[in-house]
Amino acid sequence: MSNVYEFTVKTIDGVPKSLADYKGSVLLIVNVASRCGLTPQYEALEALHQRFASLGLRVLGFPANDFGAQEPGTESEIKTFCSTNYGVTFEMFTKLSVKGSTIDPLYAFLQRGEHGKSAEVKWNFHKFLIGRDGQVLGAFASTMTPDSAELVSAIEAALAKSP
Repeated sequence: MSNVYEFTVKTIDGVPKSLADYKGSVLLIVNVASRCGLTPQYEALEALHQRFASLGLRVLGFPANDFGAQEPGTESEIKTFCSTNYGVTFEMFTKLSVKGSTIDPLYAFLQRGEHGKSAEVKWNFHKFLIGRDGQVLGAFASTMTPDSAELVSAIEAALAKSP
């Protein structure tokens, strides 16, 4: 695999979705969890979605139960939790594994580290920024909030590039 557009995932409603549908967009791919100390980041992720969607940013949330069993719910429960508690309107997908022997192929690709910093997912809310060409531009640790100057600046730079 050479870019994220070669992967197909399932929406939170179980519908297959080719990431090629996002060609030309900037993606922020995040492994999320509902019972984590970082769960309030949903609010800032939604704010990024609202602020930059018209410019081509797509926030993609991937629930994962890999760290402290902090995402135990079903897809339906996760969807309800996100919309009720954080007003999430960005796209959410089915639960997957981001590490270990059951790692999802998308996350294995994202963590190859060819793009540099913080490639290994070490906790919930790790963020991967994908350019309009489907290439990983960078990875941002869980503790970096979605509204941090560094991440917002990276998103703005990626959005400034022509599709």
